[in-house]
Amino acid sequence: MTVTEKFSTHAEPVWRDRTDFIIHAPLPEVGRFEQLWTRRVGENQFEICCIPFFLYDVALGDIVETTPQGTREYLVSRVLKRSGRYVFRVYFKRSQYRYREETFEALRDLGALLEWSSRSWLAIDARDHVHAQEIADYLHGQEQAKRSIYETGKTA
Repeated sequence: MTVTEKFSTHAEPVWRDRTDFIIHAPLPEVGRFEQLWTRRVGENQFEICCIPFFLYDVALGDIVETTPQGTREYLVSRVLKRSGRYVFRVYFKRSQYRYREETFEALRDLGALLEWSSRSWLAIDARDHVHAQEIADYLHGQEQAKRSIYETGKTA
């Protein structure tokens, strides 16, 4: 059986002006990867310049190390240095699309950096712990009002 590879990409990385390299991160599903815009800081070390849509435990500004795997030369293998930033993801069901713009504007007003993955998925960056709590409080209220569903980008 041949596994078809699928890549999640970033059309508008928030730190596009800093980027000079694209790497990939394997996702839990077989054959699935997230393309990450980065800035090269070493031979196989890169600063993340986009907000991960599907990758957990990696945030904007983190420094990651890559290793070759199969035919891919630059696959994320581990985080070398954490930036202290936080990732959230919001999912809008089709019936919740009418809240997309309001949510986007409110989060931007809170100072969040934002990236759309699709009409349904919004990735959010919080600059530190205090900012992350403000964003979490807002997102929790939106979820309680049944306007969206959210998660954090951390597994622990």
